[in-house]
Amino acid sequence: MTLEGRSILVTGASQGIGRGCAIQLAQAGANVGINYRSHPEAAEEVAAEVRAIGRKAVLLPCDVSDAAAVEKMFKDFVGDLGPLNGAVSNAAYSDREAMVTADMAGFERTINVTMWGAFHCVRTAAQTMIKQGNGGSIVVIGSPHAVIPVPSSMAYNMAKAAIDHMTRTAAIELAPERIRVNVVHPGWIDTPGERKFFSEEELAEGAKSIPWGRLGQPEEIGRLVTFVMGDACDYMTGSTLLMDGGISLAFGSDRD
Repeated sequence: MTLEGRSILVTGASQGIGRGCAIQLAQAGANVGINYRSHPEAAEEVAAEVRAIGRKAVLLPCDVSDAAAVEKMFKDFVGDLGPLNGAVSNAAYSDREAMVTADMAGFERTINVTMWGAFHCVRTAAQTMIKQGNGGSIVVIGSPHAVIPVPSSMAYNMAKAAIDHMTRTAAIELAPERIRVNVVHPGWIDTPGERKFFSEEELAEGAKSIPWGRLGQPEEIGRLVTFVMGDACDYMTGSTLLMDGGISLAFGSDRD
């Protein structure tokens, strides 16, 4: 799983799954671009941790829903860390409200960040890699929401379903350029973002409904992403990898 000497950009890397990916990639030898829109102090902490591992880190503030800003971000990344070898599209946003009463500003923000943000990152990463001519690997962080119609999450469900198909289409288009594109579906992961929707007590109780009996940890997703980024997965593209403790198997079932 060595990524020695490679440079990889991670969006939404100030906390949660993005943070887990950034640190695990650094531990495997990669220099890391740390994108964030909010939580600058947390992003600085991630950069400090990457540097403490002995890798280079660059902070890249950017709203991924802004295509022009994403293009500038990748240019800044290459200027600081050299050729782009990989990208992890992780940044997302979600409001939860029933479709018929949803605040459309939040609904559209969810689509703009989660779907269009992923598209901007995949497209710009691919353009950068094609220009370099050195191939590369792109991993998109998807969700079981792509296939499970979780209530009060229509915008997020729609966006995650769209980026699944985006990933597969990008994979077939970019195969001649030796650019691999895969999607990872995390399950219920113990991240700060979950506190937007659940109390600590609700998270603890919800974890009991997962077949594996606990929430996942960001570093576990980071280790999977690191593996997919590596040469051991050279023959893998257009794949969907599920790491969810079995929650997709049990969703909606009676688990007394």
